[in-house]
Amino acid sequence: MPVRIVSVAAHSGAGKTTLTEALLHRSGAIPRLGRVEDGTTTSDHTDAEKAHGFSITTGVVRLVHAGTEITVLDTPGYADFVREIRGAVRAADAALMVVSAVSGVEVGTERVWATADRFGMPRLVAINKMDRERADFFTVLADIRASLKGSSAALYVPVGEGADFTDVVDVLTGVTASGQPAPDAMRTVLREARDTLVDAIVETDDDLMNRYLEGEEISGDELRAALIRAVHAGTLYPVLPVSAATGVGLDALLALLVDGLRSARERGPVTGVDGQTREPRPDAPFSARVWRMSIDPFVGKIAYVRVWSGTLRAGDIIRNTTRGSDLKPAHLYVMNGRDLTEVPELSAGMIGVLTKLGDLHTGDTLADTAQPIEYDPLWLPDPAHTVALHPVTRQDEDKIGAAIARLIEEDPTLQFSREPQTGEQLLSGMGDMHTTIAIEKLAALGVNVTSTAPLVPYRETIHASSEAQGKHKKQSGGHGQYGDCRVRIEPGQGYSFRSAVVGGAIPGKYIPSIEKGVQDAMQRGTLAGFPLQDIHVTVLDGSYHDVDSSDIAFRTAGSLALKNALEGARPGLLEPVMLLKVRAPAQFTGDLIGDLQTRRARVQGMEPEGTVITVTAVVPQAELQSYSADLRSLTGDRGAFSVKPHGYQDVPEHIAKKVIEERKVALANA
Repeated sequence: MPVRIVSVAAHSGAGKTTLTEALLHRSGAIPRLGRVEDGTTTSDHTDAEKAHGFSITTGVVRLVHAGTEITVLDTPGYADFVREIRGAVRAADAALMVVSAVSGVEVGTERVWATADRFGMPRLVAINKMDRERADFFTVLADIRASLKGSSAALYVPVGEGADFTDVVDVLTGVTASGQPAPDAMRTVLREARDTLVDAIVETDDDLMNRYLEGEEISGDELRAALIRAVHAGTLYPVLPVSAATGVGLDALLALLVDGLRSARERGPVTGVDGQTREPRPDAPFSARVWRMSIDPFVGKIAYVRVWSGTLRAGDIIRNTTRGSDLKPAHLYVMNGRDLTEVPELSAGMIGVLTKLGDLHTGDTLADTAQPIEYDPLWLPDPAHTVALHPVTRQDEDKIGAAIARLIEEDPTLQFSREPQTGEQLLSGMGDMHTTIAIEKLAALGVNVTSTAPLVPYRETIHASSEAQGKHKKQSGGHGQYGDCRVRIEPGQGYSFRSAVVGGAIPGKYIPSIEKGVQDAMQRGTLAGFPLQDIHVTVLDGSYHDVDSSDIAFRTAGSLALKNALEGARPGLLEPVMLLKVRAPAQFTGDLIGDLQTRRARVQGMEPEGTVITVTAVVPQAELQSYSADLRSLTGDRGAFSVKPHGYQDVPEHIAKKVIEERKVALANA
């Protein structure tokens, strides 16, 4: 039986999971239609998905239509779960993009479209929710053509909209999905849609283009064949209206999934990082990529693999070429919703599941041991949102490391670290929803934590040069302690230490001890006890004692000298700043800029791209603590952002005063 693999992707709320469920029901794969609101859909089967009412993981479901098996990868809509989205796009041979007939193209759609474009992924576009009030197929179609790169054209148009949406019409034949001629009132709409579609088709075929320009009539069969070739090649993206809720348009969509999706064989050879290729045939050397990992409390570690070439049989020894280790899967499975079905083999073009294998991670390549190959890893963005975790009990503290490691093994877009300055345990993810779900997963693993915004790792610096002496003299019977040095400190980029001592006033062997003392003192500045940075230190002079001088004495003297010099060096407070990139519909530009100004941001630039704008700004870290949720509210969940460290800057005086006061209280209560 022919096999097709399609990833279903959309901005959150476009109805892709409902559409996936409707396709399963329409094809006879499931007897009863589940509902997202009730937590009864086939693809959203985890406890977290049922509780929250949206996709968190990629659901793998299968259906059969017209003698073709279609594996559907139902991806999350939230950008926070980018690992799931990108893994599914890379594992599929084509993508079904779902766009709301009410909301139109949104940032999540654009983001996934760009990912599919990067890998030359063929796409079909379903404009869903045509039964809703304010649904507007042709406005959204124009939005798609203006906002999403490439050639898009309607293959079907709706009969009615909103409550009057009752059927779809094939643009090439003028016949509805129910087999009736299109209503007379649609003649003009159909003629315009057909002209646009024919223009788009002939532009993908030089021979048809020449005949078309010469005025030759091109048959409907020729146009249909050229359309399918263009769709398979990813040079034309057909659009059709559907309603997952009422079922209108589903038959047309199922037919298009069968004819319009390319097979693994049609995708062509797959190329490894060293230029090797593998033909997508069952008799080729085996190769596959792990595109998703999950950990089941009963089954254990589950690796989802896309088989690119060859055939894997239970008990075969294969090589993890990414890690350099050999594996021997004893059992092979295919998945449908939450159900695992054991199979004797996995062959090219299949999505399979391996269980209970230790050294496997998202993005790993698996291959024949005799003919190994390695594919490029799954590129994933850096985290954008961070929270501080506080274990509730000592037992939770003891178990948190192992539990977090388990989450990261499943989802490498999570990061866990300890901030050395504040001592906090930090969990970073793609957004606030991502970290919230991760904390819920920790609770399910028996680790309870609370979360707060992380403490800001402020620093201190100096704004003027200063000199001071540090003298440590102590006599308590027998050998005493004696160290004496004079230092000059100056503001500057980074840290440096040098000696300008002449005439042996301080023996050279004690200079390193003075530097250690300086570095000790730099750990706690005089303003609020934050570490010092951007300071240049020069040892000018000093004295020593033949008997009482020692490394520890000069280390203490160095520390005292720096502390004394700070008093005349105009110390100031520094705060970390981040380079922020925000991408959102251009209609929100004013709101974005206004909001950034309240966050003390310095806008670096604005780059318009179609209906979307990217704003780049440098923003204090302290002002971004709640940005993930705030941006969602500001843009109606249509914005996305990324951040990365961008150095430190001076804190305004009125803010510095408040920070210093709060810090002194915290130190007093510590």
